[in-house]
Amino acid sequence: MSWTTTTTSTFCFAASLFNSFSPISSSLRSSYTRSSGTKYKQSSSFPSVNDNFFTISPLLLRPYSSSQSLITRAAEYKFPDPIPEFADAETKKFRDHLLKKLSKKEVYGESVEQVVGVCTEIFSTFLHSEYGGPGTLLVMPFIDMADTVNERGLPGGPQAARAAIKWAQNHVDKDWKQWTAADTG
Repeated sequence: MSWTTTTTSTFCFAASLFNSFSPISSSLRSSYTRSSGTKYKQSSSFPSVNDNFFTISPLLLRPYSSSQSLITRAAEYKFPDPIPEFADAETKKFRDHLLKKLSKKEVYGESVEQVVGVCTEIFSTFLHSEYGGPGTLLVMPFIDMADTVNERGLPGGPQAARAAIKWAQNHVDKDWKQWTAADTG
C-alpha cells in the first residue's frame, strides 16, 4: 500500500507541475471556441488542468521489470565496425548477381552496365562505411540507388533498387555471420 500512496503523490506532484507550467491560457482551460464562434465546454471525462491528479491506468503503475533491463542493455549494444575485406567480397557478389538479374530484363537495354555500376557504387560505399553486421542493414542506400538511377536518366531505377534490396536481405546478414564465424573459429 505504501507504494501506491507514494505513486499517487508523485503523480499529484507531476500534475501540479503540469498545471503551473501549462502553456494553455486560462481562458482556454475551461472552454474553447471553434472558428465559427460556437463555444464548447471541456468534457468531464478529460481531466481539467485545475485537477490535482490524473487518472492513471494500473498497468502504468507496475514496478520496474526485467524487460526494461533487457531494453536498456539492447540500447547500449555497440555494433562492430565495418570490415573492408567483407565489404569488397560482398560487393563483388552483389554486382555479379545484379548484372545477371538485370540483364534478363528488357527495360535496361544497353544501359544495364551503367545501372549496375550506380547500384554497386552506392552499395559498396554503404558496406565500407556503415554496415556493421546484422541489425545495421539500412534501406537508405537502396532508396539512393533508385533516385540516382532516375536522376541520371537511366531506365528502371525502382526495379533495380528492388532487386538489390531483395538480394541484400537474403544474403548480407548471413554472409556476415559466416565471415565473422570463420574469423573467430
